[in-house]
Amino acid sequence: MVHGLAGKTKKSILKMLYENRDSFLSGQKISETLGCSRTAVWKHIRELQDQGFLIEAVQKSGYRLTAAPSGLNEAALSSGLETKSVGRHICFYDTIGSTQKEALRLADEGAEDGTLVITNQQIAGRGRLGHTWQSERGVNIAMSMILRPSLPIEKTPQMTLLTAVAAVKVIEDTTGLSCGIKWPNDILYEGRKLVGILTELQAEATFVKAVVIGIGMNVNTEESSFPEELKSKASSLRAITGVKYNLAEFVQSFLQTFERLYELFLEEGFSAIKPLWEMHAISLGKQIRVRQPGGKVLEGTALGINDEGVLLLKDGKGHVSRVYSADIEWS
Repeated sequence: MVHGLAGKTKKSILKMLYENRDSFLSGQKISETLGCSRTAVWKHIRELQDQGFLIEAVQKSGYRLTAAPSGLNEAALSSGLETKSVGRHICFYDTIGSTQKEALRLADEGAEDGTLVITNQQIAGRGRLGHTWQSERGVNIAMSMILRPSLPIEKTPQMTLLTAVAAVKVIEDTTGLSCGIKWPNDILYEGRKLVGILTELQAEATFVKAVVIGIGMNVNTEESSFPEELKSKASSLRAITGVKYNLAEFVQSFLQTFERLYELFLEEGFSAIKPLWEMHAISLGKQIRVRQPGGKVLEGTALGINDEGVLLLKDGKGHVSRVYSADIEWS
């Protein structure tokens, strides 16, 4: 993260450049807006150029951003973002161990509702049930959202399903690909994983303090970059479509889609989200094997989810079990 007054000024200059990419922005305009000298503006422009931003400088016209380093930066994420609260406060890290771990720490310290923790490279990501999720530098999306909904604790697992719907919708809108949701938290395309979701809760007694949702998306990974043992299990949008996507625009689309669904969920309940989830569910009606935390294994037919988002599993004797958290695989 960038600290100090100089860092904030440079960040503000970069945001102004992003917001005015179609025209030149005069040094005078920047200095008047930010309350700093034109010499300071020139110095920060040079620093941004040294960091890999291509900024055209024309005498009497000013500055214009023409290209940026691959990957994400805070200015690109915030410029043009059309949300009310989700992502309005961004904690950006070029490299971090885990966005989820950092988001939980920030939530515990009182971070505001909608805070987004996001990185260019995650080196110790965490998934459900102790799994890991790594993110290459500037290639994929690794982020965590801090939310403070007024919800009973038992309804917070529904947030995972809501997030999955948002991810599927954004992928479809951006790429045209129709993906499936594997309960409760994976997005698959032709059986290969594109997105993983991890939802964790901070609560006191029956009071929800914060819900922290981590999302990892394989966006621009090239097919050749996947280890041989993962090529049949995971893929990326680029590997499937051959297109390299703008990560900042992808994140913005996700945040905007998520917020619309989140508002609908808070106003009307999970009944408004459930049919959207079921449209993309790939396990319904199938024989599956469920591996629960602690090692317990159940087998049966996935009947669907109830109004709380809990998976209903019918065994060979007709008994229906409720599954709250588990990994599932096809029998």
